Amino acid sequence: MTGPAHGVPLVIPCVDIQSGRAVRLLGGDPDRETVYFDSPLDAARHWAGLGAGLVHLVDLDAATGRGENRGVIRRIVAELEGVEIEVGGGIRDRESAEELLRAGVSRVVIGTAAVRDPELVRVLIEAHGPERVVVSLDARGLEVATHGWARGSGLTVADLTPILADAGLETLIFTDVTRDGSLQGLDRELMRAVRQLWTNTLIVGGGVATQDDVRLLAGEGIQGAIVGRAIYEGTLAYPVVGL
Repeated sequence: MTGPAHGVPLVIPCVDIQSGRAVRLLGGDPDRETVYFDSPLDAARHWAGLGAGLVHLVDLDAATGRGENRGVIRRIVAELEGVEIEVGGGIRDRESAEELLRAGVSRVVIGTAAVRDPELVRVLIEAHGPERVVVSLDARGLEVATHGWARGSGLTVADLTPILADAGLETLIFTDVTRDGSLQGLDRELMRAVRQLWTNTLIVGGGVATQDDVRLLAGEGIQGAIVGRAIYEGTLAYPVVGL
């Protein structure tokens, strides 16, 4: 995972893809979308043009079982030379993960499948290396949600982090589902709790709104954040150049 410079946590632009467009959802609800770009490729180009070395793509249709956007993802990967692309959403088996890796995706982000079958994480890491496999735990509080955030898993972050560490995972993404897309700001106590549970590279999402949230991350020793609405709407200037 590309690291932050000069102590500033890495802010990773997020391009959520639904029905072929770049959107943001409120609380993960596919029916509460805001369209920011008609073309996800244009969105990815926009952030790359502002200096993003890493862009986070989410196939929302694949995550919710409503379809998939693999074609546009492949086009983004092909056209954004020199920019690392990580992709999540609906990657629930080895075949789908390796299809994306063969297409040139830098990292695959495993969500529901990592909760259901942590052994998949181990298999992918052994085959491709820890730098190409990321797990995303999306949670309400510390209870992990699955299937595009639609279901509770009955498991907590504390249940899963030791298993994922044992599988060889280096980078964990934690998303606060209750604040995602809300611009409410980060929940400091929740961020601190997750930081204590995961001592390797931690990237967070859900609620990042302003530079104060980036300062909070720095203070908690969290390496970065995946950010959508705040940089699309300008409440957080991108790129973040200092604290």
